[in-house]
Amino acid sequence: MKRLKINLLWKILSAIALGIGSGFAAPDWMARIFITFNGIFSQFLGFAIPLIIVGLVTPAIADIGTKAGKMLFITVLTAYLSTIAAGFISYFTGAAFFPGFILGSEPAKAFVNEAEGLTPFFTVSIPPLMNVMTALVLSFTLGLGLAALGESTLKNAVRDFGEVVTKMINTAVIPLLPLYIFGIFMDITIAGQVFPIIKVFIKIIGIIFVLHIGILLLQFSTAGALARKNPLKLLWNMIPAYMTALGTQSSAATIPVTLAQTRKNGVSEDVAGFVIPLCSTIHMSGSMLKIVACALALMIADGMPYGLEMFAGFICMLAITMIAAPGVPGGAIMAALGLLGSILNFNEEMQALMITLYIAMDSFGTACNVTGDGAIAIAIDRITRREGKSA
Repeated sequence: MKRLKINLLWKILSAIALGIGSGFAAPDWMARIFITFNGIFSQFLGFAIPLIIVGLVTPAIADIGTKAGKMLFITVLTAYLSTIAAGFISYFTGAAFFPGFILGSEPAKAFVNEAEGLTPFFTVSIPPLMNVMTALVLSFTLGLGLAALGESTLKNAVRDFGEVVTKMINTAVIPLLPLYIFGIFMDITIAGQVFPIIKVFIKIIGIIFVLHIGILLLQFSTAGALARKNPLKLLWNMIPAYMTALGTQSSAATIPVTLAQTRKNGVSEDVAGFVIPLCSTIHMSGSMLKIVACALALMIADGMPYGLEMFAGFICMLAITMIAAPGVPGGAIMAALGLLGSILNFNEEMQALMITLYIAMDSFGTACNVTGDGAIAIAIDRITRREGKSA
């Protein structure tokens, strides 16, 4: 997993550089080849998105539901609230600062268009089996129903389908992403739009890095207040987990370090052993922060309409659809693609730019997710100890 993620990042960066270079030098016939490929791949991606949602979200909800107990409910609720809080903080910060910071004195204008005069050699239509909202409702209904039933043949079939979807992502979607992004950046270079986009990318990455540090400070300030401990010391103790996640780009691979550092913060063995592995799957504050900030920034730069009502629905739905994302490279952004299209009205090119931005900052989002798990464990430990005393 670590090797796959790191290789993917370098392939994406290489694809961007080669796409820009080819956009200046490639003849029209070559550009049309990649435009044709991108059209087919985007159709396949549209077909795959509902399957990805059903395949990843359904078994995740079903498996979480098999763990009974008050601690499960409190942990899931806390992780969900932390994730959506990161989304709203990202939105309000972006809405306040992005327009002036990204656009400056330049008026908003669309910068993601097809290369003028260039068309694909042919197109292939691949209609999805269902729309995104149908896939989400089906996933929630099946997942909650299977959680109530316990172990069953259908639950095993759903898990197998999840494995099929994961295999599809790892063998068909992820390997072709660099080629898709190469074609996107060749296209926008030919259209003369690449430099405004690169300028926006650099600004977005800088803002998100500052934001995710702020989120961690807020999470540990809250946990420190509950536990009556110094939040900076608590956060400092989690630095090894942060650095491990930064290097491995994997929440699962960082679990042993996160557990050790969480226990160092005074969390009991039982609470840490339950909360940390569970939160590595369901707590996605760093990923939420990135996706919301990137989506808002691209919408502002492109002159698209946006508002709190639109993003509130997006954030609340995304916090649920991402719960199985850590098991797949780029899983969070894959789960988000359907919502980006259905709620925020992102077209194929905008979705490709979102994938590029997300993967470029993947390690920082993972580090934020993992480190925040330690704050949730501190809070859950304090809550359960209070309940034990009151009992």
